[in-house]
Amino acid sequence: MGRKINIGFIGVGQIARNHLRAYQNIPDVNVVAAADVSEEALARAAKDFNIPQTYSCFHEMLKSADIEAVDVCLHNNLHNPAVIAALKAGKDVYCEKPLAGTYIDAVRMVETAKKLRRKLHMQLATLYSLETRVAKKLIDGGKLGRVYHGRSTGHRRRGRPYVDGYGTAQFVQKQVSGGGALYDMGVYHIGQMLYLMGNQTIDRITGKTYQETPVDPRRGKIGKYSVEELGLGFVRFANGASMDVIEAWAVHMNSFESSMVLGSKGGIRLSPFGFFHQSADMDLDTVIDPKAAQYRWSNVHEEGNVMESSQHHWIAALQGRVELIPSAMVGLNTMLVMEGIYLSQKLGREVTAAEVREMSVSKALSI
Repeated sequence: MGRKINIGFIGVGQIARNHLRAYQNIPDVNVVAAADVSEEALARAAKDFNIPQTYSCFHEMLKSADIEAVDVCLHNNLHNPAVIAALKAGKDVYCEKPLAGTYIDAVRMVETAKKLRRKLHMQLATLYSLETRVAKKLIDGGKLGRVYHGRSTGHRRRGRPYVDGYGTAQFVQKQVSGGGALYDMGVYHIGQMLYLMGNQTIDRITGKTYQETPVDPRRGKIGKYSVEELGLGFVRFANGASMDVIEAWAVHMNSFESSMVLGSKGGIRLSPFGFFHQSADMDLDTVIDPKAAQYRWSNVHEEGNVMESSQHHWIAALQGRVELIPSAMVGLNTMLVMEGIYLSQKLGREVTAAEVREMSVSKALSI
C-alpha cells in the first residue's frame, strides 16, 4: 500500500475497459479522467467505472494538474502522438501493446521519455504470468547455463478480429493497426522470449507472412482486411543466440507446442510448465510447484502484489516501491523483430537490424 495515484485515460474502447477493470483491483488508484472522441463510449465508461471528468479532446485532459499518469488505449498508429503529448505534458505513461505502429515511432517515444525523465511502461501481460516469473528465476539463477535459443509460439485456429466476428475493423486495417497476428498477439510471446533471454542485441532477422485462410466475403470487403494472419520469423542475436517465431491468428491446425527456452544446462517449456535438465548422467523432468513459490515470494520475501499484473507493477513503480521492469525497451526490441519480419517478407531475404532501423518509416496518425 502507498500513496494514491491519479490516472487519466486516453481512449475508453474495448481494451481500455480491461485496463479499467484491472485498476479496480488496486486500492491505490484513482481514475480521475478520461478522453475519447466517441461521446457514447465516454459516457458508458464514466458510468461503469465512476470516472468524474470526461473530455472529447485528450489534449485538454492533459492540462489537468490532478493527473499524475496517463493510460493510452488507442489503435497502434495512434500510440506515438498520444504518448509523446502526455510525456511532454509531464505525465508518466502506460501504453497498450505494441509500443507503436512502426519501429521508428517506438524509438521516438522511448527517446522522448528518456529526455524528459518520465516513466514509459508497455502493457505486456505475459511478463507477469507465474510461468514467466518461475522461468526468470531459474534463468537468472544459472540453472539453464548459457541460453542459446528461444521459441516464440502463439496459436488461434480461427481468431482474427472483425472478420471472425469480434472487435472492430480497425484491427485488420494496416493503416491503423500496423500489423495483424504479430502485432496483436505475437507481441506477447516475442516480448516474453526477449525478456527471458535478457533482451539481447538483435543482429539479423528473416521472416514470412501469410493471409490464406478464407474469410466471409462481405466481412473481408467491409473490413478492408489487409494484415497477416500467420507470421513466421527467425532472429539471430549478436551474442550468438537465436529465436524462432510462429504466430497464428487463423490456421488449419490444432494447438502448437508452447514457447520454450533452451540452455546449455537445461531447458524450459512454459505451458504446461516444465524444467528439463541432467544430473549424474540422467535426464530429469523436474516438477515445480509455482504457486507455493509465488506465496513465498509475496510473503516471506515481502514482494507483495507488485508482480500480480502489469497494472499492479506500474502503480508500485509510480509509488517508488519497485524498480520498473524495462518493458518499453523489451517492446522496442519486439518492434524491431516484427518490423524485421515484414521487411524480410517485402525484400524476399534476410535483413539486418541496421537495415530495419534505416528503412523504418513513421506511420503515426495525427490526433
